[in-house]
Amino acid sequence: MRPSLEALGRFDPQRVRRRFLDSFDPAETTILLQGDQLAGFFVLRRRPEEHYLDHLYLAAQARGLGLGRRVMEELQEEARAAGVPIRLMALKGSPANRFYRACGFEPVGEEPFDILYRWQP
Repeated sequence: MRPSLEALGRFDPQRVRRRFLDSFDPAETTILLQGDQLAGFFVLRRRPEEHYLDHLYLAAQARGLGLGRRVMEELQEEARAAGVPIRLMALKGSPANRFYRACGFEPVGEEPFDILYRWQP
């Protein structure tokens, strides 16, 4: 995410850290391992009316291996079973936008720096 924020002139390490820590809930955070190496993590906020994917980050060495796609398929299957949509935001200009669209997410709105997405089961 850092390169995308830097491209927009919006990278501020203190703000990024504060944004994450202000809403951190270990019960909603899943760590992804590749063998014994940290591959990434995601934060899924499960609500009765929707699931909100607040963060999905993969380490550079874990990208392009299908891990993100597998995570997304599992999250979509869980949402399908619960009968709820998944909502998320992606930074404008981020490569993540292609990924989310390829996973079936539809853009439903925009904010000054983000695109809002929704996947409906």
